Amino acid sequence: MTQYDVIIVGSGISALTVASQLCEKMNILMITKGLKQQSNSSLAQGGIAAAIGKGDHWKFHFEDTLYAGCFHNTEKAAKELVQSGEEVISSLQQNGMQFDVNDYGELLLGREGAHRKKRIIHAGGDATGKRLIDHFLTRLNERVTLLENHMVFDIEVVNNRAIGVWVKTKENEIIFYSGAHIILATGGCGALYEVTSNSSLMTGDGLAMAYRAGATLIDMEFIQFHPTMLYIDGACKGLISETVRGEGAFLIDENGRRIMENAHPFMDLAPRDVVARVMQQEIKHGHRIFLDISNIQQFRKRFPTITRLCEENGIDVEKGRIPVAPGMHFLMGGIETDLFGRTSIERLYAVGETACTGVHGANRLASNSLLEGLVFGKRLAFYISEQPLDVMMTNAAKRFGNEKIALPSKREIQEMMMTYVGITRSNEGLSFALHYFEQFLKTPSFFTINVNGFTIEDLECMNMITVGWLIAKAAFMRKESRGGHYRIDFPKENDWWKQKRIRLSIFEHEGVN
Repeated sequence: MTQYDVIIVGSGISALTVASQLCEKMNILMITKGLKQQSNSSLAQGGIAAAIGKGDHWKFHFEDTLYAGCFHNTEKAAKELVQSGEEVISSLQQNGMQFDVNDYGELLLGREGAHRKKRIIHAGGDATGKRLIDHFLTRLNERVTLLENHMVFDIEVVNNRAIGVWVKTKENEIIFYSGAHIILATGGCGALYEVTSNSSLMTGDGLAMAYRAGATLIDMEFIQFHPTMLYIDGACKGLISETVRGEGAFLIDENGRRIMENAHPFMDLAPRDVVARVMQQEIKHGHRIFLDISNIQQFRKRFPTITRLCEENGIDVEKGRIPVAPGMHFLMGGIETDLFGRTSIERLYAVGETACTGVHGANRLASNSLLEGLVFGKRLAFYISEQPLDVMMTNAAKRFGNEKIALPSKREIQEMMMTYVGITRSNEGLSFALHYFEQFLKTPSFFTINVNGFTIEDLECMNMITVGWLIAKAAFMRKESRGGHYRIDFPKENDWWKQKRIRLSIFEHEGVN
């Protein structure tokens, strides 16, 4: 079967939310580049933010979301997110999702950076993402076809309407699948950076495909670096959840000095962009940074996943110190959508991290990401359920290029991004990065994919080049610092830029094709 009612590219929480809502009435094809449980959602340790505790209110959650987002948020989207929190948790529980509770059966609530209240609901201690994915996979029925190890590399668009996707298998077979509705739920682009919490599969594929198809992307300059990656011998070994600091851990240097004590009123629970920059400065001055967990009772029981991660890498949590460094964690920008996931291309939708409703502003509030996937995935499913299922027929005879162009290694791209488009940026560094990426983008055949001559890794490199350029271009255009975008040559926020969103489209900007 190559014709479906709905095609979903991705297998994370937003993709599964949509599929589980629609599979009772529609034939759905889910396509994922790796295995179905290899999404960023599966790696999420923290939990789901929802204002359900005593003394909490969605308005507090809303204010915290705007504060963390440096007030660059789309307020309507942020309100939709936080007002839906209680209903989302209740619905999950009614459908059998088990969250962590105390001896009285009450939900255990954690606290993370920039939250004024304890409002993080978790499962399995620090395995919330994995538990959620497992839960949703059990809710899919026989009307869902799930293809693993298949890479979607292009979207077919006719008269500004998405009609299907092109897929390459590991065996180099090329397949075209048509659908009435095409959904991109491909996650972010963490693999563009050397140090990241993301899966290595996150090469920005959905972002690059949408750009090539003509969709508009916004806020690409806003990259969140998580402060606490497990960092050993110059390499990232995994994520240490912010919940650990919420339970009382704090950042110190090799001498035991608390580095956040005078850096921000919230100290170690300051917004992530603030903590990451402080850590980077300390590292630049030759200091090693550790997370002091010595005052957390029963650390092994509360954080079993993190304990196992540390022990697998030779770190004894009983000694009370975990070596950490900041790494790329989340993209606040993405494919521009409305609150139903609609893009600038008819029948093409985006949801989750690859989409941008403006909900996160310039810096995402901790544990709002799983909530985002659940809330906006449900809204998108509702919208599609009300739309016609007419599939546009095509002979699927798309002509691809046959020229093999020289591509850099992934490592070279990662080094370029980390050095010049990382935690701190400058006009000189961004100009250098743009020149680097444009030498490939200006190749006449760059956007004409040589699908037979290119391996899947080649296609990933092309996507990384495209998305790297988009991030560098947007960062170059924003002449201020805000949230996840920090310019050392423009260190202050600029009110004139506050509500300005930088939009990038292949039809709107010259010099790339």
